[in-house]
Amino acid sequence: MKLPTKFRPLARLLAEDELSVEPEQLQAHAGDKWFASALPEVVALPGSAEAVGRILAFAHARSISVTPRGAGHGYVGGCVPVQGGIALSLARMNRILEISGGDFVAVVQPGVITAKLQTAVEKRGLYYPPDPASRADCSLGGNIATNAGGPRCLKYGVTRDYVLGLQVALADGTLVRLGSRTHKNKTGFDLHRLFVGSEGLLGVVTEATLKLIPLPPFRACLGVGFGDMRAAAKSLRAIFAAGFLPAALELADEFTLRAAVKRTGSKELAGCGAHMIVELDGQEASVRRELRDLEKVVRTAEPKFVRRGLGHAGVERFWGLRREFSYSLRDTGLTKLNEDVVVPRGRLEALFRFTATLQRKYGIPIACFGHAGDGNIHVNVMRDDRDPAQKARSEVCLDELFRGIVKLGGVVTGEHGVGLAKKPWWPLAISPEADALHRTVKAALDPRGILNPGKFLD
Repeated sequence: MKLPTKFRPLARLLAEDELSVEPEQLQAHAGDKWFASALPEVVALPGSAEAVGRILAFAHARSISVTPRGAGHGYVGGCVPVQGGIALSLARMNRILEISGGDFVAVVQPGVITAKLQTAVEKRGLYYPPDPASRADCSLGGNIATNAGGPRCLKYGVTRDYVLGLQVALADGTLVRLGSRTHKNKTGFDLHRLFVGSEGLLGVVTEATLKLIPLPPFRACLGVGFGDMRAAAKSLRAIFAAGFLPAALELADEFTLRAAVKRTGSKELAGCGAHMIVELDGQEASVRRELRDLEKVVRTAEPKFVRRGLGHAGVERFWGLRREFSYSLRDTGLTKLNEDVVVPRGRLEALFRFTATLQRKYGIPIACFGHAGDGNIHVNVMRDDRDPAQKARSEVCLDELFRGIVKLGGVVTGEHGVGLAKKPWWPLAISPEADALHRTVKAALDPRGILNPGKFLD
């Protein structure tokens, strides 16, 4: 295909292969894992921060929209180029620039796949804890844009907690370095963190300096089956009351487990009304001792069974099952509307009661599983798209879900971001004053509104 006339000056600023209008490239950059898509006019594939700066300077001068994109594994339509323009892919900027054991930092380009960095640092006895479920496919730039989380966030925190410094290309193409490689820094405003979770609306990350910590030498876990979710929630309360802070604490409900049994053939999960994974890590002797004490606490809730996993292989046996849950729900043939809601930890039981009420009210299965330790439960409305009436009811159900979560003191997204999927609930999720402040910041950093237009601030 021939390059549109208005983009020919940009082609002269870039290498020959850094701009494309090939149909397969346009289609590949039209959306993510959510349901919406829109074709960009061109796809930019820069190989350097300087090239990103030139692209943005060009677009800023002409008020052309730019939609930044990581690996395209988001779940909310955050990288859909709804106004066409330029789809700006960071995939080629995929080098690990430095791993420093002395400073406990890694310096990376945004296109580095999360699992690639984790594998590289763990070989050196270091640890980068944030672990989104798609870590084998998602990029660190995308993780930063959405402030990605994962099971280990209970003990170790989310992506934001590991971003020490950034190089960012601003809307007008200016490259600016923010933060540092030190683990403490109180020099001016905490500006680099302003871009974490900004969903590509404020600037484009071109380099990140990430905090590393020592790799815990030993892991162990308990896999616990319960008759119902009430018993599982009781056990969860008892774990925290006893003073434990697990590395991860996951819960899954009966619908999710039935689907997982069909996919995996697991006899262990069969007949469970709820399932919990509790992981501990640290020095081997102390972890083994804590695991014995933890098991005593868990057994007070009278579970159906308790299984131990010792060492990396033993723990991964349980996580291997956990990673099948999402695929198992897809295997049902129903459309999985995955909502990453969060409630205060003390309202977890209220959340499960609420979703059970929604399920009865609307006649739609609702599967709940996820990071119960920090209140971040993935509520999956399992819709049958062959039934137009159920499809209509599901939209009303989603609205009531989000309104109920806010009433519980929770938030509508904990990991995935707002994007397009949760844009209708942005006014519900945030106060008018906070919305105005968001818009003030957006106008200051992107006065022409070219960065990721059409999302929650439009």
